[in-house]
Amino acid sequence: GMGAYSPAPILTPDLEAQVMDRIIRPTVAALAAEGTPYVGVLFAGLMLTDTGPKLIEYNARFGDPECQVLMMRYTGDLAALLHAAATGALATATPPSFASDYALTVVMAANGYPATPEKGGAIHGIADAESGGVRVFHAGTARDGDTIVAAGGRVLNVTATGRTVTEAQARAYAAVDKLDFATGFCRRDIGWREVTREAG
Repeated sequence: GMGAYSPAPILTPDLEAQVMDRIIRPTVAALAAEGTPYVGVLFAGLMLTDTGPKLIEYNARFGDPECQVLMMRYTGDLAALLHAAATGALATATPPSFASDYALTVVMAANGYPATPEKGGAIHGIADAESGGVRVFHAGTARDGDTIVAAGGRVLNVTATGRTVTEAQARAYAAVDKLDFATGFCRRDIGWREVTREAG
């Protein structure tokens, strides 16, 4: 939960088919069989193991921080897609489409997270960080007068795009370094496996 990138080349077409056939379709079929149809976002948290993908959890919302990288790449009209789902018109809606660029997000968390996050720490430099294909998503923030302050554990999602994961990572961490958030921290290794593969 401290970062994400998209697309993830580890999700091969074969692996995606396994996830759909072993996890997603059986879930949808079970809901229908029980007479409890579901409409909305169903986020599957997965773990890849030696014996194939395993389901850790379902959330009836977008995953965080996974959603941020998807939204940076999404090229359609999300409101229209959600409206179509809510009104039973999803079958005739334009399917979702995504840009080919990569996106990578780095979570800025409050000191003490995940145990007891320190709240109230001032955050400055967000406008400076948001340049060159970067967006700073607020997760656990609040206003104290004119100042943005930490109000939760995972506070900001600094998200950047690039032609490669390496480029997106460099942009995201450059933006992180423009933030003045003395009571916050982040991991510095988000995307390292794919960066290593790209350098290979």
